[in-house]
Amino acid sequence: MMQDYKLLSALDAVLREQSFDKAAKRLHMTQSAVSQRIKLLETEHGQPLLIRSQPIKPTALGQKLLGHYQRVLQLESELNKQLNKEKQLQSLPLAVNADSLATWFVDALAPLLQQQQIELNLYVEDESRTWERVSSGEALACITSKAKAMSGGESHFLGYMEYLCVATPNFIKRYFSQGINKRSLQHAPAMTFDQHDDMHLRFLADHYSLQQGQYPCHTVRSSQAFVDITLADGGYSFNSRLHIEKQINSGQLIHILPDNIIYVPLYWHCWQLSGELMGQLTENIISHCQQVLGQNKK
Repeated sequence: MMQDYKLLSALDAVLREQSFDKAAKRLHMTQSAVSQRIKLLETEHGQPLLIRSQPIKPTALGQKLLGHYQRVLQLESELNKQLNKEKQLQSLPLAVNADSLATWFVDALAPLLQQQQIELNLYVEDESRTWERVSSGEALACITSKAKAMSGGESHFLGYMEYLCVATPNFIKRYFSQGINKRSLQHAPAMTFDQHDDMHLRFLADHYSLQQGQYPCHTVRSSQAFVDITLADGGYSFNSRLHIEKQINSGQLIHILPDNIIYVPLYWHCWQLSGELMGQLTENIISHCQQVLGQNKK
């Protein structure tokens, strides 16, 4: 079956914008025209392609079509470049965990951003869930903690993100003056990124037999805010060593559990046939991570 890419563009726009109205504006057409294209596409394939919920989600077949469409866009951009046509803006949907984005990921992207005309679409998720964005077809590549490559994809080991448990001297004096133990941890505010981030929760369960709900815990959906709230004496937290090394060296933050560093493996997943741009990005990320991430656990 030959695919109608005008119809697929409507599917992509609705999922990207999470709205038929915004998708219509993106495609410079009416909302009814977008709805008609989705209806035609679903009729052509004989089944629904969208789950009309909040958020809007693709069905299993919708995911496959969206992933195919994203790869075709990349290959067409590469072909236009090779044919010396007018330089075109290349869309680059990527899924990345917040800590990588806050520390090393932009530096790895920088050479391409400076040399190419690129439109980034970054999905920021916990490293255990970024893989799903590629699996669903929404992203072309991701940073993830999952090792196994998808069918038709590549997986590259990047190294380990090291997470240190830190607090300010004032916070330690207030909550841990009698040491860090089950009793003191029941009163000290912990910190988690979102409902999918269980690093801190799992640590307290494994090492101190404390379950969620037995201690105060902030939910903070920002890597920088993790550091800022910790520096404001608002809680203790696990942070990437890359993010807090300066504060530790200056004494603003104290590594309170030096025997309990958490190592999270990171992998770069991308499709095998994603074009020259993705190949360059993959090389840049692997090369950069060899310099900034630990390749082996200490």
